[in-house]
Amino acid sequence: MDTVRIAIAGAGGRMGRALVQAVTERDGQAVVAATEQSTSSLLGADVGQLAGVGTIGVPLVAQLDNALHTMDVLIDFTAPTATMAHVRLCREHGVRMVIGTTGLDPEQHKTLDQAAADIAIVAAPNMSVGVNLCFKLLDLAARVMGDDADIEIIEAHHRHKVDAPSGTALKMGEIVAAARGQDLATAAVYCREGHTGARPPQSIGFATLRAGDVVGEHSVWFATEGERVEIAHKASSRLNFARGAARAAGWIMTQERGRFDMQDVLGLRA
Repeated sequence: MDTVRIAIAGAGGRMGRALVQAVTERDGQAVVAATEQSTSSLLGADVGQLAGVGTIGVPLVAQLDNALHTMDVLIDFTAPTATMAHVRLCREHGVRMVIGTTGLDPEQHKTLDQAAADIAIVAAPNMSVGVNLCFKLLDLAARVMGDDADIEIIEAHHRHKVDAPSGTALKMGEIVAAARGQDLATAAVYCREGHTGARPPQSIGFATLRAGDVVGEHSVWFATEGERVEIAHKASSRLNFARGAARAAGWIMTQERGRFDMQDVLGLRA
């Protein structure tokens, strides 16, 4: 099988370096291009050295333009504005994408759907295999426990995370809401303060923690009178997400076009 040629956006950051490591460790894949912001002091450095995997001969650059003809897949865990610019470039040049960027708004999700008419895209708020197994379990739990359970979603991340709740927590909320025939936009409660009164029936609560260097923790409570079921996931390394993204980059080579997520990659789609 031919080697899958992968470009990594934002390769100078913590997640980007983990992606470089994950791709270089995976058989049949190679990093052929890597970008970082034009203001970065790391431009020109070998991304393999930055990631701690040794020299791989790929310098960190500010633009993808010169590398588009050399790559099969772009992995993008950057920021919404940068991701949208990359989507336009990849659509124009027929390059597949694996997107882990969170905080996308409805219009940006619409842009992904439109691009998927021409290229294959895996887009997921969390690429971890364990988290995606939790997604499957959440759907089952919500269907079994039904309207009887009070549902609370608690998530914690490092102090540098800029969006809240996390994309993973929101995805969890969407899954349990859909399983109960609800719309998360009307069921979600994101803040409680002061005299709130009794908990509204059928609401889905969110609690957000930001502290230290927490990689990512998520817990969903299904609480009824007399018992509570918890489905939880704790990440101790960014390599969980990076290895899932590398796996997705290999899987997406079997697809010509369309929008997918990790449930498709892992064969968990019902």
